[in-house]
Amino acid sequence: MATYTRIFDIIDNQLAVCPLDKCLSRREDRKTWTSYSTKQFVDTAHQLSQGLLQLGLQKGDKVAIISTSNRPEWHFVDLACMQIGVVDVPVYPTISSKEYEFIFNHAEIKYVFVSDKLMYRKIVQILPNVPSLKGVFSFDVVENIPHWKELLIQKQSLSDKVAKIKNAITADELATIIYTSGTTGIPKGVMLSHHNIVSNVKDCMVSIPLLKREIVLSFLPLSHVFERTINYVYFASSVSIYFADGLETISEHLQDIKPNYFTTVPRLLERVFEKIIKKGKELEGMQKELFFWAVNVAEKSTLGKPKSIVTAAKLNIANNLIFSKWRAALGGRIKAIICGSAPLQPRLAAIFTNAGIPILEGYGLTECAPVISVVPFRKEDYRAGCVGKVLPSVHVKLAEDGEILVKAPNVMMGYYKNPEETQKAFNEEGWLLTGDIGEFSDDGFLKITDRKKELFKTSGGKYVAPAPIENKMKESFYIEQIALQGDGEKYISALIIPNFENLKDYAQKKEISFLSKDDLIENQQIKQLYKDIITEFNINFGKVEQIKQFHLLADEWTVENGLLTATMKLRRKKIREKYKDIINTFYNKY
Repeated sequence: MATYTRIFDIIDNQLAVCPLDKCLSRREDRKTWTSYSTKQFVDTAHQLSQGLLQLGLQKGDKVAIISTSNRPEWHFVDLACMQIGVVDVPVYPTISSKEYEFIFNHAEIKYVFVSDKLMYRKIVQILPNVPSLKGVFSFDVVENIPHWKELLIQKQSLSDKVAKIKNAITADELATIIYTSGTTGIPKGVMLSHHNIVSNVKDCMVSIPLLKREIVLSFLPLSHVFERTINYVYFASSVSIYFADGLETISEHLQDIKPNYFTTVPRLLERVFEKIIKKGKELEGMQKELFFWAVNVAEKSTLGKPKSIVTAAKLNIANNLIFSKWRAALGGRIKAIICGSAPLQPRLAAIFTNAGIPILEGYGLTECAPVISVVPFRKEDYRAGCVGKVLPSVHVKLAEDGEILVKAPNVMMGYYKNPEETQKAFNEEGWLLTGDIGEFSDDGFLKITDRKKELFKTSGGKYVAPAPIENKMKESFYIEQIALQGDGEKYISALIIPNFENLKDYAQKKEISFLSKDDLIENQQIKQLYKDIITEFNINFGKVEQIKQFHLLADEWTVENGLLTATMKLRRKKIREKYKDIINTFYNKY
């Protein structure tokens, strides 16, 4: 195991052990890939560190990074800050101006690095309200905004100063503050040390043993600790990272670079599967029957257990005739997809993994830098409906109510300037309270059953965990999003966003005329369709968990409209507030 102890040691170790010609790559003109070698990465960050010192930044000062997409410059700033003891604060590009103002003031940000003109326009209005702020730099060339390259300095006296500060930094010092998006309340700044993150990197490498010089695609935001830590894992493993232009170009990049791995969230994987199924439905005759036969075989074949001769033969046929085309669409060299941030439908894990595209689902929190457990990259350990095995350095136990408690070297230093919330985050014995309810299988695999704070109690005194029910309901091709209601009420109801692409196809087949989404969801035949879907799915749930009322909605819940967090989790409180009149009608409250 490598002996690095600080985050910036990881890339120095790559330079010493396995330097890459293409360490970081991005299409700067959306046509040609521009690559930076490991040496260019290290040299650029060193020059940028000198520029930051020239600005007057000192150890402990805070710098924000906001980018609309992942790019090498993000890492240049990250490394440049950390090796001179400046604390970087990555911020999501999708949050509100009010949240930016809070974070900038709370962290006392001195300088901000933005990706482009669009991002600058989003924050420019609040800049006068941040007394600590001294300047803004842009990664793109933008008129009247200083370009980041203006900070690149090669001066011996400053170079020596960088080296002196860098050598004096210890593993237990604060490296970064990450403000949680949160489903409720104001953001909290999670303080992570070098040791917190490095210990997690080393643990992840045990479960996901990447090979040197493999290729990965990165598109989840680096402002989220999941993608950021995985990028550090990539550095430690000496693999080449290619950054996607955006979500809309992922398919193109997969064909272009043919990666071995990428990370994703369940929401995106669900959309990929929906597109695959749509193409399957467009087939005819024997081809269509064969397609859905293959999907059914993959769904029903249990992971992690030896296959019977019959099942193995069926999967082999399905692989040769159907699933090989799926893998080709992902570039043809995918070894595994790493998935986290929210619950994944178990059937998707089963289908993709049996199709030769292993899904390594993980679980973690920003407060744990972030990984607590992950499905290891071993066939005998592949699982559906669980989040893998706890990492080697992590200790987990379950409280009496099932809450997952954690003690580990990757657990945060605390919340920045918030000792009260820090104290609340731990029990008297020093275990981190995750707020998640879970259980262990007999063979040691962790399963998340719900969020403790999301549990609600019906008027009959029965507790209901909404997430597993919602996840099961989204198996329907006609349900895009769903949020259960019923706290303090006598039964469960649901707000449903249809999958309008599939619903429109259904309407056309049934010769249902419509001019808009609103027309569609008001149609009685469509409402009956959803009644039938709910009746069919209710069989899977206990009596108290069954959905009795529902309402179809036309507008999608997004990060931009504030109804999803930056990691695509439901903001339940805001959803309840927005649709309170509709929810009241479920229970005859007018």
